[in-house]
Amino acid sequence: MLLCIVTSAKRNIMKIGNGNTPLTNRLIDTLPKAMKPVAKFINLQESDGGLSTVRLGQEVATNWLPKAIFARSLADFTEMSFLEFSENALVYLAPVAVGEGLRRLCTKKLPSALKEGVATTAANLLKEKGPNNKKLMPIKAAIAIGTLAIPLAEYSLSYVKNLFTLKLFKQADFNNIANLNKNKKEDVEKQKQVKESAKKHIKLAAGIYAGCAALVALLATKGKNVKALQHLSEAVLAPGSKFFKNEKTAATINKYFGLDFANKNGKLAMSNGQITACVVLGGFGYFGAAKDRGKQNFKEVLYRFPLVGFYAITGSALVEKGFKSFLKKKDKCQDILKAEAADKNSARLNNLGELAEKLAAKNGTTVEAEFKNVFKQKSKIIMTPFLFSLGFMGFFVAGVSRYFTQYRYNKEHANQTPAEK
Repeated sequence: MLLCIVTSAKRNIMKIGNGNTPLTNRLIDTLPKAMKPVAKFINLQESDGGLSTVRLGQEVATNWLPKAIFARSLADFTEMSFLEFSENALVYLAPVAVGEGLRRLCTKKLPSALKEGVATTAANLLKEKGPNNKKLMPIKAAIAIGTLAIPLAEYSLSYVKNLFTLKLFKQADFNNIANLNKNKKEDVEKQKQVKESAKKHIKLAAGIYAGCAALVALLATKGKNVKALQHLSEAVLAPGSKFFKNEKTAATINKYFGLDFANKNGKLAMSNGQITACVVLGGFGYFGAAKDRGKQNFKEVLYRFPLVGFYAITGSALVEKGFKSFLKKKDKCQDILKAEAADKNSARLNNLGELAEKLAAKNGTTVEAEFKNVFKQKSKIIMTPFLFSLGFMGFFVAGVSRYFTQYRYNKEHANQTPAEK
C-alpha cells in the first residue's frame, strides 16, 4: 500500500515538474484566487533588488495611507503627501541610481579585474584581507560618501516642505495647517522667520555636501596611497569590523551603521546602514522644521518620530524574528522553519516547489497539497508581522499622535476666548 502511495506521489511530481515554467509558478497557479496576491507580495519581499522596492511599499502602506485617512485639512494632506512621496522616492530609489553613477565615475582608472570587486561588501574585503584592498576600499568609500547627498537632501526636505506649504497655502503656523486653530490667523513675522530658517538650513546641507564632494575626489584619487584615508574608508564602510573584535557585534554595527552598499549579484543595492543615515539626518530636519512652525508641531514629531524612525531602519524584521520564535515554541509552521534553519534559501517562495516535492515524497501525499500547506505557513510568517506593523506603526501611531496633538492644544487654550486663540 505504501509503495503504491509513494509511486503515485512520484508520478504527480513528474507531471508537475514537466514543461518550461518554473515549478513554484505552476504550483502557485493551483492556489485559490484569494492567495495569489499574497504570493505576489511575498515575491516582492524576497526580490533580489535590495531593500528599495520592499521598503518603499512598506513606507507607503504604514506611513502615507494612515496619515491620509487622518488628515486634518487640505494643507495637512497636501504637505504630508508631498513629503512622504518625495522622501520615499529619494531614500528608496535614488541611492542605487546615484551609487551606480558614482561607481562608473570613480572606477574609471581601476583595472578591469578590480571593477567588479567594488560591489563586494567591505566586511568581506576586510575579512579576506586581499592585496587589492588598498585600491578598492577608498573607491568604495568615495561612492558611499558621495551618496550622502541622499540623507542630506532628506534633511533639507522638511524645510522644502515648509516653503511648499507657505507658497501654496500661505500658512506657516502649524496650528492653522493642522486645523487646530479655527480662526486660522497668520503672523506675517512668523512666516518670514519660517521662510528664512528654511533657506538657511537648505544652504547648510548644500555646504556640507560640498565638503563631502571634496572628500570623494580625494578618496578616489589619493586613497590608495594615503594610510589615513584607508583607515577612514574602513571606518565609514564597516565600523563594526574596524572597531570591534566580536564577530556578532561587528556584524550588527556594520549592518545598521556602515555606509557600504549591499551586494546583489554584483550590483549595488541599498543597505540598512544607508537607511539609518537617512533616518538620522532626516530626523534633524524633521525636528528643526517642526520647531520653526510651533511647539505643537515639534511635540507631535517628538512623540511620533522615534517609533517611525526605528521602524524605517528595521522594517518588520524584529517583529518577524519574535513571531518566528513564538511559532517555534508553539510547534507551528515547522516545515518552513526547519527548512529555513537548514538552508535559508530553501524556504524562499521560488524554492517552495522543491520543498513541497520533498515533503510529498516523504509523506506520501500530492505536491499540490504539500505546496498549499507550506505556502500557508510562509504566508503566516510574512504577513502577520507586516499586518501588525501596518496596524500599530501605521494607523495606531498616526491616530494617537493626532489625537494627543488636538488634546494638548485644547488643554492649553481651554480658558481662552475664541478671539484669544
